[in-house]
Amino acid sequence: MIQRSLFILTAWLAALGCSPVSDADRPNILFAIWDDVSYPHVSAAGSTMVSTPAFDRVASEGVMFQKAYAPAPGCSPTRAAFLTGRHIWMIEQAGTHASSFPRTYVSYQDLLEQAGYAIGYTGKPWGPGRWEKSGRTRNPAGPAFTDRTLDPPYGGIRDWDYAGNFEAFYEQKAEGKPFSFWVGGSEAHRRFEKGSWRAAGKRLEDAEVPPFLPDTPEIREDILDYAVEIEWFDSHVGTILDYLEDTGELDNTLVIFTADNGMAFPRAKANLYDYGIHMPLAVRWAGRGRPGRTVTDLVQFVDLTATIFDLTGVSHPGGESALAGRSIRGILESTDEGLVDASRTRAYSGRERHSSSRWNNLTYPQRSMRTPRHLYIRNFKPRRWPAGAPQKYGSNGRLEEMHKAYHDIDSSPSLTRLIEGRDQEGIKQYFEWAVGKRPGEELYDLELDPGCLVNLAENPEHEGLLVELRAELEAYLRETGDPRVTRNGGIWEDYIRYSPVRKFPKPPNAGPEY
Repeated sequence: MIQRSLFILTAWLAALGCSPVSDADRPNILFAIWDDVSYPHVSAAGSTMVSTPAFDRVASEGVMFQKAYAPAPGCSPTRAAFLTGRHIWMIEQAGTHASSFPRTYVSYQDLLEQAGYAIGYTGKPWGPGRWEKSGRTRNPAGPAFTDRTLDPPYGGIRDWDYAGNFEAFYEQKAEGKPFSFWVGGSEAHRRFEKGSWRAAGKRLEDAEVPPFLPDTPEIREDILDYAVEIEWFDSHVGTILDYLEDTGELDNTLVIFTADNGMAFPRAKANLYDYGIHMPLAVRWAGRGRPGRTVTDLVQFVDLTATIFDLTGVSHPGGESALAGRSIRGILESTDEGLVDASRTRAYSGRERHSSSRWNNLTYPQRSMRTPRHLYIRNFKPRRWPAGAPQKYGSNGRLEEMHKAYHDIDSSPSLTRLIEGRDQEGIKQYFEWAVGKRPGEELYDLELDPGCLVNLAENPEHEGLLVELRAELEAYLRETGDPRVTRNGGIWEDYIRYSPVRKFPKPPNAGPEY
């Protein structure tokens, strides 16, 4: 069956040849993506602890999306979903962390290349994972341009010269040939250089502490170190925009600037709460619509993939049914602000495995549905630890002390502060929010509770809404073929993890339903 699918796919690719859009009208594509940045942390969204002039420029010369949602709260599945235009439960191994990327699911970069585009990437592409295990000959984001390096100002920041490598790509491509280039930041992925905020001239009082973290000096310092890395990648994108303007290409380039998942802090990254999946997104397409608009339509990353196909005139070999999203062309061409397309009322996300964090390499399976006001989350295995087991075996094979694990939270001063203060008034509630077990369903009113701290699913007054959203999400997952609801969801546990696997004690009563 797989061989037949690959044969058909190859035939489709060979038949693509040219696009129905003429070369002169085909836009270039520049996709810039931060690592681990939540929506509130760009200055265009109102943040004062960061300065993001490049992102702000794309927003002011294009459209700022206030409600853009990632397909997952982790880098590898999010990037795979965007590359394929399909939800994470529609792409098998590629929908989880550190696995493989089946060739059956072709990337938009491959299809644009077949249609005559020059393609490439610099920085972080799809990953972590092992694309070669599926028989691929290169990363799904395209050929790498990584030769140019520089001396970063702080530890934790990569030595990748993102802007320099884009210039190297542009200089070698054929003149007049449209391009699609992926600029993948490693920032603001941990680890951060402790105290870099002070060297960068930031003040402790500038830190914007989210409601799910305690307001302590350690937390503030950690957040400001994070802000420094946000600004670093933004500066490189700004240099690329200037270069495109100097070459006369900027106004013929669709610029998409976003992030893959939320900030690497407890209860954000690797969680389906708003700070884990609500992303900054600005899109610039010169000469269309009215620039400088702010839009509140619910937009998903799979919609961005559909938009790239739409604007380039390239067809997906699987037809429209192969894509889970809808093009946002109408929004980009509009002059309206606020809600432009009233039909965009849902955004879906999911999570399976993130780090190696539980006995037997088990996942923490979740699906979520965002409505204009609410966020509904279904936790399929509420007996498991959402942040990872609290205890693990060390390299010597001995069981380590409690609270030395929680590997679905990136190691950080913030996590350390929560663990050390877990029995202190003013800290222990935040610790429980970060690592404690969760019920099978969660429901949050994001207008009143953006930190997702008050679970309305436990309130009888919201039972009617809960029943309605539960049924709707279930129906959508069935319609889109999610194995978690259509068959034994344990298939996710069987996908190989190619990154290191830790060992944890077997949980008590870990039967088939665990």
